[in-house]
Amino acid sequence: MKAIRRFTVRPVLPEPLRPLHDLARNLRWSWHTETRELFRAADPEGWRPADADPVRLLGSLSAGRLTELAGDAEYLGRLAAASADLAEYLDGPRWYQEQRAAGAELPSGIAYFSPEFGVTAALPQYSGGLGILAGDHLKAASDLGVPLIGVGLLYRHGYFRQTLSREGWQQEHYPVLDPNELPLDLVREADGTPARVVLALPGGRSLHACVWLARVGRVPLLLLDSDVEENAPGERDVTDRLYGGGSDHRLLQEMLLGIGGVRAVRTWCRLTGTPEPEVFHTNEGHAGFLGLERIRELMPTGLDFEAALEVVRAGTVFTTHTPVPAGIDRFDRGLVARHFGDEGELPGVPVEKILPLGTETYPGGEPELFNMAVMGLRLAQRANGVSTLHGAVSREMFSGLWPGFDPAEVPITSVTNGVHAPTWVAPEVFRLGAGQVGEGRAHQVLSGGPVDDETSARTGTPRRWDAVTGIGDQEIWDLRRDLRGRLVTEVRRRLYASWRRRGAGTAELGWIDGVLDPDILTIGFARRVPSYKRLTLMLRDRDRLRELLLHPTHPIQIVVAGKAHPADDGGKRLVQELVRFADDPRVRHRIVFLPDYGMGMAQKLYPGCDVWLNNPLRPLEACGTSGMKAALNGCLNLSVRDGWWDEWFDPDFGWEIPTADGSAVDEDRRDELESNALYALIEDRVAPRFYDRGAGGLPDRWIEMVRSTLVNLGPKVLAGRMVREYVERLYAPAARARRALEPAVARDLAAWKAKVRAAWRGVSVDHVETVAGDAAGGSAELGATLALRVRIALGGLEPDDVEVQVVAGRVDSGDAIADAQTFPLKPAGGQDLEDRWLYEGPLTPDRTGPYGYTVRVLPAHRLLATSAELGLVALPTEATGEGAGVLMR
Repeated sequence: MKAIRRFTVRPVLPEPLRPLHDLARNLRWSWHTETRELFRAADPEGWRPADADPVRLLGSLSAGRLTELAGDAEYLGRLAAASADLAEYLDGPRWYQEQRAAGAELPSGIAYFSPEFGVTAALPQYSGGLGILAGDHLKAASDLGVPLIGVGLLYRHGYFRQTLSREGWQQEHYPVLDPNELPLDLVREADGTPARVVLALPGGRSLHACVWLARVGRVPLLLLDSDVEENAPGERDVTDRLYGGGSDHRLLQEMLLGIGGVRAVRTWCRLTGTPEPEVFHTNEGHAGFLGLERIRELMPTGLDFEAALEVVRAGTVFTTHTPVPAGIDRFDRGLVARHFGDEGELPGVPVEKILPLGTETYPGGEPELFNMAVMGLRLAQRANGVSTLHGAVSREMFSGLWPGFDPAEVPITSVTNGVHAPTWVAPEVFRLGAGQVGEGRAHQVLSGGPVDDETSARTGTPRRWDAVTGIGDQEIWDLRRDLRGRLVTEVRRRLYASWRRRGAGTAELGWIDGVLDPDILTIGFARRVPSYKRLTLMLRDRDRLRELLLHPTHPIQIVVAGKAHPADDGGKRLVQELVRFADDPRVRHRIVFLPDYGMGMAQKLYPGCDVWLNNPLRPLEACGTSGMKAALNGCLNLSVRDGWWDEWFDPDFGWEIPTADGSAVDEDRRDELESNALYALIEDRVAPRFYDRGAGGLPDRWIEMVRSTLVNLGPKVLAGRMVREYVERLYAPAARARRALEPAVARDLAAWKAKVRAAWRGVSVDHVETVAGDAAGGSAELGATLALRVRIALGGLEPDDVEVQVVAGRVDSGDAIADAQTFPLKPAGGQDLEDRWLYEGPLTPDRTGPYGYTVRVLPAHRLLATSAELGLVALPTEATGEGAGVLMR
């Protein structure tokens, strides 16, 4: 018989156990081993059925067990210690507070917006790397004491749960999530009523949302939920699924996230007395509308749209995570227009001002579409990619927004992602390290807490984890085998459950007891399944893969997992192709596909693998943090030089798969070349090194690579290092820029920009000449100083409005300048009869060979973050002067 209504009955804890409630409601337990062990001890048999979720566990404890625990002095002592530890963690000063006390100008608060957050499997609000990264960002910010407020949406169906049909086809399931059964609390007004956020929709409709609070250590995470009684059925479903629905649905989600999210932050700050954020961080373009809401807030204070835009831009950071245009949300301009203005949201903000912010005004762009990433870049004074290579790819991809500038000068920097070590390091690995340095210091090193030596681990940037060098080879090898054995047990359990759901009977599943072997080299591959990640590259030559799996002396075994987007049938076919290969009785004991990849599985998978495989189409992997998590557990990487691996690859950490991305080959030929390289690496280098035993019976070189990965790579991949970079390189400058823009200053800056844009057509480089040296003859001696004289037309602007630069460096056969350096030229006289200004300055080439220079004019203002900010530049024409090429001897 099915219930017609569902509600949650909360447990009543005996007084001595009341601290368990606070421990369960703060998600710090998800990365704090001692707290998790405390809950496990409350019911060891119920911990796994509760999916290691303290809230569910407490709800399942019997009254008798609660009474028993309330009288257990040892348990109450552990509870008191855990409660005191959490209180100290929440209230004590950390890195950020110490930096401010030492005089650092840091923001009083930062609001961090993301469409998904992967904090813990108990709060399934993520689909993949973007969400996991956001969750790690919040956790590392908490560990460092950064005053962050997270903002997202609460999806009542999450992303989806994945199962397989008998034929290996992905099937999606959307279980309903009840917020009352999750580690969430409803944000309430002072009178106890639920806090509400309301958006106006076309046709007089409204979109209402309540706000749920997840406590992520010290960081509040606000999640907006449209499933409230005030909404009509269509509006109730706005937050139904992550990345679901059509354009209208997605637009409403992103309006609620951006506009509603700002209103939720204002409500939270009002109710709790939290300082208003000075900086707003947009994690990908989905939350870009937050900038428009902040413009709307400012306009009633006397600022016009342009001045308000300058204030908003100064305090905004935008992070792009996609290296492909297809990964960006784009909406029909007409659809966007219908939802804004006096008939929709943001009344008083002219629609004709909003639409140009998202217009693709560059060659190849589609001006009828509204691009969320383009809007994100135009609404943020500071932007970044998520690895060094991705930063370069992003500058190239968005270079059309800065015409006339080389991609290298496009104002998009990079902060390489990191991962939250306390979340991803296996307890067994942690205990091995703690045995060398002590448990307290091990916690501090992993979380970014204080240390007592010069390694500066509490900032997240220690140079080395030297203590690991003292761990013996046998201990490391025993740990690796133990973790591999635990993975084998986990894989068999999950594989059995998967085959049962596929319709197999118990009698036909005896073979699962022989799946995988704890003594065989284990390779892991797990991620989302878009085509560019190439899930099935390993299947390119199936006979060769079988030979590797079944090699008589150097066998390998592979564990694969991943979800295809529900609407991506191509990705589902890739999953099915892999599953069918893994179903083959000849190899099914050596290769498995595990459905329903998520955080819970990942935390078992990374530590248990010896090698982490990543073979995307370079350079389409923005960062690829799964390999970082594996590395923190002593797993070696086997990867294409993409994302983070491109900048931190070292032969001591693993192997690089050669790529054909620079070759004039089609995609099929490229896959063939790169798959052959992958097979050869495994066969000739990876597997032999794993099985090569030294005099003591251990794989000495392999163990040394594991040790080097932990000692030298581990500190680089920490989320603490990443968050510290955001604070120092982006958040702090953004806060200073925002503080400088008082209303009068903002109006002046907006007026100056308008003046410069209007006059720029009249700015030109009219004449360039060399007045000393023999460069005019086509060559000059190394060390010679060339005196340049340039005449510039300023179109009515003043010299203070511009900067005139010489750009010089080596030139190629096409006269393109490489490794350019810039040198300023100074005004040397007033206007001539043709209304031109004279600029002069020296140029001293510092290298031999083909050398060239050009001259350019850029807008200049003390409040610009970069000289490329306005996207305006004036360059010489071919007839301007004596030529830009100089041959140095």
